[in-house]
Amino acid sequence: MTTLPRHILITGASSGLGAGLARSYAGPGVTLSLVGRSEDRLRQVADACAAKGAEIRYGSFDVGDAGPLGQWIDASDDLVPIDLVIANAGTSGGPLDVKQTDGLALAVRQIRTNLLGAVHTVEPLLPRLIERRGAQVAVVASVAGYRGLPDSPAYSASKAGVRAYGEALRVRLKPFDVNVSVVVPGFFDSPMTDRFHGGKPMLYSLERAVSTVRKGLDRRASRIVFPRLLGYGLQAADLLPAILGDAIIRRFPFHIQWNESDGLDRPAVTYSQNA
Repeated sequence: MTTLPRHILITGASSGLGAGLARSYAGPGVTLSLVGRSEDRLRQVADACAAKGAEIRYGSFDVGDAGPLGQWIDASDDLVPIDLVIANAGTSGGPLDVKQTDGLALAVRQIRTNLLGAVHTVEPLLPRLIERRGAQVAVVASVAGYRGLPDSPAYSASKAGVRAYGEALRVRLKPFDVNVSVVVPGFFDSPMTDRFHGGKPMLYSLERAVSTVRKGLDRRASRIVFPRLLGYGLQAADLLPAILGDAIIRRFPFHIQWNESDGLDRPAVTYSQNA
């Protein structure tokens, strides 16, 4: 029988999947260390989890800034050893029109938050987890990491990096009895998904997404891909000759829409994950 974690660290916990997982795990005997960019939303999630009996520690950090985040994670682990790390924080971008790309600043910001943020979350704990053995790490990638999507090249690149990082860590850490789960979601109800215009293939409700991830983590699944058909389809597009794969991706039925008020140097708001 799998022992459920007592101390769980979740980044991107102020909304979406991160907030949903925090509420799912909250209960007596559980300590939650929650990280998010929006202090107000994070406090609301923390209060809801505390009302369910969990011990709460939370902090508002930019996961792209390794120093302060790493110090806070170390301090959290000093209080109660962390059993499960969920590196979930992420951000998306998107061009303003068909003649533009993300632009350098926004592309770098997505890679910094999504890929380096996962590394900044996981790496400080690895020496401790290896020494203690038996812990679990989860990194949240995206189906966009299987085959780059034309409206989100930097996002796709960052999520491909997260997926590869998790896959490599799983093999690297297995001899030390540290389990790694790579979470690969498609579309589900969240603030980030709301910015996608057009079709959202096989859209999950937030509740279904949380349940799917939680069940996968509870059984220590190596990969948690949902919806599977969408994930398999994008993998297949990547395996096809480029001319065929490109033709399929060009017909992918959505695009990202920014409000005009966001401007060309618009900030990327950090939410929890979706496609």
